[in-house]
Amino acid sequence: MMKIVPRTVVETQRHGPTLPLAVGTRSSPLALWQTRTFLALIEQVCPILKQMDAFQERHIATSGDQVQDKRLADIGGKGLFAKEIHEALLDRRVDFAVHSLKDLETELPPGIVLACTLKREDPRDALVLGEACRNAPPADPATPYAVLPKGALIGTASVRRQAQLLHARPDLRVEMIRGNVQTRLRRVHSGEFDASLLAIAGLKRLELEHEAGAVIDADVMVPAAAQGIVGVTVREDDDELRELLHAIEDREARIAATAERALLHALDGSCRTPIGAHARMLPAGMMSLTGLVARADGSFVTRRRILGAQADAARMGRELGAELLADCPADVFA
Repeated sequence: MMKIVPRTVVETQRHGPTLPLAVGTRSSPLALWQTRTFLALIEQVCPILKQMDAFQERHIATSGDQVQDKRLADIGGKGLFAKEIHEALLDRRVDFAVHSLKDLETELPPGIVLACTLKREDPRDALVLGEACRNAPPADPATPYAVLPKGALIGTASVRRQAQLLHARPDLRVEMIRGNVQTRLRRVHSGEFDASLLAIAGLKRLELEHEAGAVIDADVMVPAAAQGIVGVTVREDDDELRELLHAIEDREARIAATAERALLHALDGSCRTPIGAHARMLPAGMMSLTGLVARADGSFVTRRRILGAQADAARMGRELGAELLADCPADVFA
């Protein structure tokens, strides 16, 4: 049983987690929802922690949050949503850190581990439609982009979404849009963009699912690796907290994340390379894994799918990544 001791014990002489336990998170509404959901799960497993007021939120501004006028690829990649949080973990300013797993680099800094994955929300992408698209007929799941008028201006900072959209509809225009979910919705509603693309998981978590004009099947637009999964990191040597987190680990989310992140790692993809990955659990312990690589302008898209045992998730990701790499022209990863 995990031993809890008060914060009065000197940190260097710890005999177990000290209270209050500090939880590092970004300060966006979605990040706070994810953090508070994680804490509620922990308190269900260990109710005494709720009685002891055992947790403190520590809001950490990341480089990815501070720079809003450039693509992540231009300022250092997706790790910029976690760099300062990693530093806070290693400096012992926080004990846990809660992330959208799709924003975490595939290789974490030495001394930090992904200790827990929470149950996956719907991993698909959704179209958010502005006024110019409101009079279109209801979206057909087989042809969701038909609701977008010719030449429509779409806001997205994701080269993965951009590539798949332009491959299907080369007449569309795409410009960068950054910011939290509410900021992006506001810019579409104001008429600045005709539409945007957001993860349906974030809209559901913020009770904004009604903003989705169409939810795009994962076979039509392959999601980002680990989209819809919340991940919790801790220090590698913190055995007590790792034990506690094991109690709320979601097995299927871990398997999916393992496969999808292994694929991403095998491709060594950066934020400049459009890459998609989607694992789907099947009966009898089986799994399908779909991977996609593209050019940002949509002129080249390749996708492959493999079947295998859930127990082989990491191997499946590596193998599919190698197959996709062999399919791609050299300039895709330049």
